[in-house]
Amino acid sequence: MGALEAGRIGTDESGKGDYFGPLVVAAVYVREAAEEEFLAELNVRDSKRISDRRVVELAEVLTRRLPHAHVAIGPARYNELYASVGNLNRLLAWAHARALENVLAKHPEAGRAVTDKFGDDSYVRRALLKRGREIELEQRVRAEEDRAVAAASVLARAEFLRRLERLSRQAGFPLPKGASASVEEAARRLIAEKGREALPQFAKVHFKTTSRLGDDC
Repeated sequence: MGALEAGRIGTDESGKGDYFGPLVVAAVYVREAAEEEFLAELNVRDSKRISDRRVVELAEVLTRRLPHAHVAIGPARYNELYASVGNLNRLLAWAHARALENVLAKHPEAGRAVTDKFGDDSYVRRALLKRGREIELEQRVRAEEDRAVAAASVLARAEFLRRLERLSRQAGFPLPKGASASVEEAARRLIAEKGREALPQFAKVHFKTTSRLGDDC
């Protein structure tokens, strides 16, 4: 992942492409070279390249060692915000800014942040400035190659998995990740068992999956 580079906050999200479950953004502050080396020794990398079991294990270790925060937006709230904002990049920017602010509240000395390039970085800057926060912000393509961002990716995914499991218990059966045919099948079952009005409590209803369900479910 390149040379050691400490002294920045990394942020990343999980759940953006998952029909069921929340959107979670996490922020991790890597303060010094020793913490960078700690991440390297654990081989922390993009959570998409790690098994769910290992993600949860790594998250337990990381939360004990590094300053961090997360913002989790459950499906019901997500649907409300998306309907109001009408743009996923703005919603992501708001969540990234809140996660950054939560770390900065305890570590105001942090002067730099790295995040994935999901849209115009002015979205995040504006969201931060509304709260009077100024920080050097760098948005990168494939930002997960930065270990601080990779660590945030792990924490965000672990929280997403915990919350998806909780929603699965509420549904009464496992809710699949992603947006595949099995997800559509699960959505049909959810509607059959709990009614269509229950869907926004479990799923991000603006996904194309919803339109494929039809009105007769």
